[in-house]
Amino acid sequence: MATNLDVLNRMDFLIRDWKTKNDDRQVFLSCYRLMTGNMFQAIEMDEFHDRVWISTLLHRFANYYFDALECYDCGKTSPKIWQEVHQCTAELNLRQVQYLLMGVNAHINYDLVLTLFDLLDQEWPHLSREEQQLRYEDHCKVNEIIATSIDQVQDELINPSDLLMEWMDHVFGNLDEYLISSLITHWRQEVWDQACVLLGTKGIEHREILRAKLERSVLKRNRILAIDF
Repeated sequence: MATNLDVLNRMDFLIRDWKTKNDDRQVFLSCYRLMTGNMFQAIEMDEFHDRVWISTLLHRFANYYFDALECYDCGKTSPKIWQEVHQCTAELNLRQVQYLLMGVNAHINYDLVLTLFDLLDQEWPHLSREEQQLRYEDHCKVNEIIATSIDQVQDELINPSDLLMEWMDHVFGNLDEYLISSLITHWRQEVWDQACVLLGTKGIEHREILRAKLERSVLKRNRILAIDF
């Protein structure tokens, strides 16, 4: 498995490259890189019940993003949601916050469900209820780290390029950060629930039906986020 530094360096390389090319995919990845760095730092500070499990989760999660990106850039088949996100980012003139939320929607509401299933599928039946609860608490701990990072994302990555967002931050104070944090927390609860449904579903065909349903839901949300205003 790649080291934490390997993951961050790979993100940094892509961000630098995309910035020189005015590729707006750097908006989401810059946010994701900041959050990932903060997450790795939290692991080192022993803020999770199981640092090995959460570290494995973060690496597997990042691989979903990198794999989809490589498939898209090489012309191979990538998940439909990422195809649409990359195309919207390249072809539509949207606000920076929209590029950000489209990436967050794809990575959290689709990739994270599959990531959780990957890690929990084999162990879940053998965990006690208390151990399952600890997995859930580590999942929720991430929400706290995201919440503390949102103001930094807004000030450093979004506001400098979006006067409307800067105005909203000035007028509404912490309200916009609270709303975004609440939205992501809500999405991540849905993600945990979706993963639990997959874990309780027997048979590859039945799970594929659920995955396809999940994909349609995430695509629908992406199309709302991509509305020009």
